[in-house]
Amino acid sequence: MTPPAIATPQHLRRSAILFLAIGLLIFATLYWGSERLTYRTGHANALYKIATLAPGPVDWVILGASHAMPLDFDGFNDHMQQETGLRIVNLASPGTGPLYNRFVLEHFLATHRAGNLLYVVDSFAFDARDWNEDRFADNKLLARTPFDIDTAERLTWYCLHQGVDPRALLDYVTGFSKLNNRDRFDRDVWVGETQFERNYRTSVTAERQRIAYLYPGGTPATAVQDRYLAQFDAIIELARHYGMRVVAIKLPVPARFRAQLPGETQFDARLSQLLARRGMPLYDLSAMLDKPGLYLDTDHLNRAGVTALFDQSLKQILEGARSE
Repeated sequence: MTPPAIATPQHLRRSAILFLAIGLLIFATLYWGSERLTYRTGHANALYKIATLAPGPVDWVILGASHAMPLDFDGFNDHMQQETGLRIVNLASPGTGPLYNRFVLEHFLATHRAGNLLYVVDSFAFDARDWNEDRFADNKLLARTPFDIDTAERLTWYCLHQGVDPRALLDYVTGFSKLNNRDRFDRDVWVGETQFERNYRTSVTAERQRIAYLYPGGTPATAVQDRYLAQFDAIIELARHYGMRVVAIKLPVPARFRAQLPGETQFDARLSQLLARRGMPLYDLSAMLDKPGLYLDTDHLNRAGVTALFDQSLKQILEGARSE
């Protein structure tokens, strides 16, 4: 009987290298496939929009959180462009505050130019890490964000200098959220866009739950607002450095909802002081539309709502860029 062969260190080393090579090949294949899917199913992600944006100057970039997103639902951005003759790019993302918006604007300006910035202000976005540093690590955003070396470098800087969790960078570079995205084959559509035609029926419970979600700490702390107002100021400085005019605007929300926003009066006063130092007005349209039928939920405009907003005020604001 022939004795079994004894594995030498050289054989073990070769086996380990082969095993590692096979593993890396499988990972690279999955990574490549997930990245391809990111482009095939892309739609709402701000960095995807930048990556696929056709060359040429842009008249308006829109930044903000989810309240700004209905302006780009179901072709409405195309409608605004046709009505104004302006090229408009909406880079708003759900639940994103000024720190994340600054990141997006920097990424846009690395490859494109625009004449104007419309920043949709929401007080909740200046209230907590949840909507700023922590948004960088959100798996839904990361799962739909195309990989780009410049983005990785910029995200590294935000981890080193702006308090972003390094795990966000690790996730982005390894593609962890993309590889584990259960909705990888579905189009990247935010839930609000699927309800764009919906008419909201007022609900006290829904309003309270929404307020509690947006303001997890209750009444905003002054020190926290200071940090994110400073980030907003940095956005203004960045935009002006690239020759952009900046317009700050508050979009409509129902009166019942608006009345429950904690510390809203104080926030408005502090925001107005910042804008005054910059020689900028605040277009406060928050009380402009109050009918529940103009909203798809507690605080997001539906198609009828954005149409009314555009016809009554926003079109004039956008077209005002021509005369300045």
